[in-house]
Amino acid sequence: MTREERKKARLRIVDGKVIKRPGKVGFVFVTVLMVLCLIVSVVLSSFRPYFGVVDNVVFAKDPSGTAFEEIESEAKDITLQEAEEGIVLLENKNNTLPLSGETKINVFGRGGYYSTFGGTGSGAGGTNYTSLYDGLKEAGFELNEELVSFYEENAMAAENKGLVGTDFGLYENNPKDVETYVENAKSYSDVALYVISRIGGEGDDLPKDMEGYYGGEAGKNYLELNQAERDTLTLLEDNFGTVVVVLNSTNAMELGFLEEEKVDAALWSGCFGSVGTVALGNILKGETNPSGKTVDTFAYEMESNPTFYSHGDYDYTNVSYENTAGAAGTGDAESGEDAYHYVDYIEGVYVGYRFYETAGADGFIDYDTTVQYPFGYGKSYTEFEKTLDSVEFDGSTVTAKVTVKNIGSVAGKDVAEIYYHAPYTLGGIEKSEVVLGGFGKTALLEPGQSETLTIEILVEDMASYDYTGVKAKGGAYVLEAGDYEIRLQNDSHEVVAKEVINIASDVIYNDENDGKRSTDGITATNLFDDVSNGEDITYLSRADWENTMPTEMAATSKEATEETVAALKDDSVVIEDTTKADWSTKKNGLTLLDMKGVDYDDELWEDLLDEISKEEMNMLISSGGWQSAAVKSIGKPRYLECDGPNGINNLMAKLFAGIKGNMYTNQAMLAQTWNSDLAYNKGVVYGNEAKVYGVAGIYGPAVNIHRSPFSGRNYEYYSEDGYLSGIMAGNEMIGIKETGTYCYLKHYAVNDQETNRDAGGLLTWLNEQALREIYLKGFEVAIKMGGGTGIMSSFNRIGYTPTAESSALLQTVLRSEWGFKGAVITDCVMACTTEDINRATLAGNDFQLSYGLLSSLSDEVMDSVSGQKAMRQAVKNILYMEANSDAPILYTDKMTTVEKILISIGLVLAALFVCYYVRRFFKMKKWKSGEPVK
Repeated sequence: MTREERKKARLRIVDGKVIKRPGKVGFVFVTVLMVLCLIVSVVLSSFRPYFGVVDNVVFAKDPSGTAFEEIESEAKDITLQEAEEGIVLLENKNNTLPLSGETKINVFGRGGYYSTFGGTGSGAGGTNYTSLYDGLKEAGFELNEELVSFYEENAMAAENKGLVGTDFGLYENNPKDVETYVENAKSYSDVALYVISRIGGEGDDLPKDMEGYYGGEAGKNYLELNQAERDTLTLLEDNFGTVVVVLNSTNAMELGFLEEEKVDAALWSGCFGSVGTVALGNILKGETNPSGKTVDTFAYEMESNPTFYSHGDYDYTNVSYENTAGAAGTGDAESGEDAYHYVDYIEGVYVGYRFYETAGADGFIDYDTTVQYPFGYGKSYTEFEKTLDSVEFDGSTVTAKVTVKNIGSVAGKDVAEIYYHAPYTLGGIEKSEVVLGGFGKTALLEPGQSETLTIEILVEDMASYDYTGVKAKGGAYVLEAGDYEIRLQNDSHEVVAKEVINIASDVIYNDENDGKRSTDGITATNLFDDVSNGEDITYLSRADWENTMPTEMAATSKEATEETVAALKDDSVVIEDTTKADWSTKKNGLTLLDMKGVDYDDELWEDLLDEISKEEMNMLISSGGWQSAAVKSIGKPRYLECDGPNGINNLMAKLFAGIKGNMYTNQAMLAQTWNSDLAYNKGVVYGNEAKVYGVAGIYGPAVNIHRSPFSGRNYEYYSEDGYLSGIMAGNEMIGIKETGTYCYLKHYAVNDQETNRDAGGLLTWLNEQALREIYLKGFEVAIKMGGGTGIMSSFNRIGYTPTAESSALLQTVLRSEWGFKGAVITDCVMACTTEDINRATLAGNDFQLSYGLLSSLSDEVMDSVSGQKAMRQAVKNILYMEANSDAPILYTDKMTTVEKILISIGLVLAALFVCYYVRRFFKMKKWKSGEPVK
């Protein structure tokens, strides 16, 4: 048919008129458009929780948005307090600081422009922060704008690589370029502020060898100065009368250069958060007297730390796995086959100051040439006198009274640190020379003013865990007989005063001897012998420092034992009772809102669970990614949950609702305040901020340990000490809980490095004493304080068992020993094979940080007696956590303004589509009734 014939075939004569057949192109276009609209509506419906957030932010009842302005102001105020009390004065020679009378300063260093405000990944926060330049100006300083312009125009940005957000290059400007500005800078001011920054982030650890990195040198690590920084500092020392170094980092660095004569003062600033730069300015100016204390030990050389030799990338040569997660290959989680990885915690209990203080006391190291700044160290602009007034012991509690007096000339705050020294027998239970037992911080003391602090320690908390059976077969906490020194110290090393209490005979906290500890629900006994003894590991011991202290890097690979290989290859799901069970629901008239305040053990929970269908339970368990799924049978809508410890941080919330939130200082900075009341106040503000933005639950805080200075996520964790971490987290969680927001304490447990952490194959090996005394301690302290109803398990394995599948961790320790009541969620398992949903649910991990399409319980589990019992328990735990928050009250299933707008748009589009198709139908009918054109 020719073109002319085709054109003629589309024509018909109707009522004497020639009409054309309705076009196909328009029909196809409109049909495709309609299908696209349907797809968009389905996709948007899956993000329904965020509509409420948009409502809160965009369509606030108060048109002025006062609520948001108020919470933003409160959040920034608490961030300022965190920084003002958390910044640590490391050096202050000849009372260089504060810069009294100085208003003009020169700011040198790439770190002044590319400052570190927070970490990356889940521990990031909003980007509405005050730059270092603006922060100093806000504090009243005038800056050399020529220098500011130089760095703004010439400072190089690190490459944004993956989740960690950096390529770890050291991009300090060429000192020769900087030198051209020195003469003008000297004329502007005799004060040089040198800002040195380091960053860490989720997804990778810091390099131990900088060979191949920009600005790096072979044999040098990321946490020491590179040559450009070294030369820049020398340039400043040679040309300025006052040189102040600002160390903008969370990860402890090698800082021997601060002792050089021409470095006049140094401040450890951590991550600034939104307004921490203003706090820095206030401290430099003297408006604020620094009172921060270190939360890690600063060694002159990283190689002195035993973890240096066993932290990083280690592979098994004889066993591998394949990442089969639903979203494998996205983000940093690679798909395909990979070797199983491992990490050996060879240092045992000797982590951080526990190693340095003990090795120093035993004469194994020269402490003064090894440690530069002890744990708990920090200077002030004033002087304090501390007196240990009394130490009383009533058989269960040690009570120390400490009077702190300001004997200087300016107002300030100080910290009273109480450590205990336990008796040690060579070859017996491992003991640290000192352990932090308690602390307190004063209010602001004017010159001549004093305050008496009361610090209590439960004597059972001074017991050591005997996993080898030296005193207790099968393991137990043991308070050995002997003299215990209760020490008032300025830091982990410097003793101010001490008194002695005596324990007449061994107290063994097990059923065969003295019974469980008073704060435990059941007796603690060995649960992790497979982990303690699963590999041929020589643990560091003070009984034989010489032969147990590593001196070279561990081999990067080895063969897994037959037992380990067999366990890793066993993918079976053990269902205790496989009897097929029916599932029936009842209408008992209960909603989730009815359960607020109902005791965990009340039978009413069973009535509520009876109302929920199997499909709803499966969805709630399998689909907990940044939300809690709706359960319509009990009137529960979907709730929004967000990362993370340092501020509201959720990609979808940012995209759909513009949520940026406040960026608080990093958790280590909060810990550096040593102010538990401030941690509580931060929790209150953060919880209220979450509510304002429609966020029901927060993924944080996090109490993993600064096992190594090279751990990429140290910014997100508090300290190298579990007790300090637990106290700060516990208070923050209580504050959050009191606002009606729930939170998840994470990452449970021994998730202390980023290398290989989400591979699904990182086997973590350590002994049970270290596990309980160091790595679980923060969780234990915080949970027993009562603020937590949520826990996040970790990516890694404890031994060969994924933490999310460890009933020993999730049931026996967490719930039976510590009395935890609430829900456990996995870490993000969408893109990596870190656990199996069936085994995890049966073990006590209640729900998955994933989406329902990517994981689901098997029919075998859902149809069995044991499986249904586990499902009911998991759902009860989730609902208990949510019922005891304000989520059921605040976040209802009512239609939001956003939904009304979208529905209105949808109805208009639907009407237009209908009009189009009706009109086309009649046109087509009319065309068909006509005669062909001849």
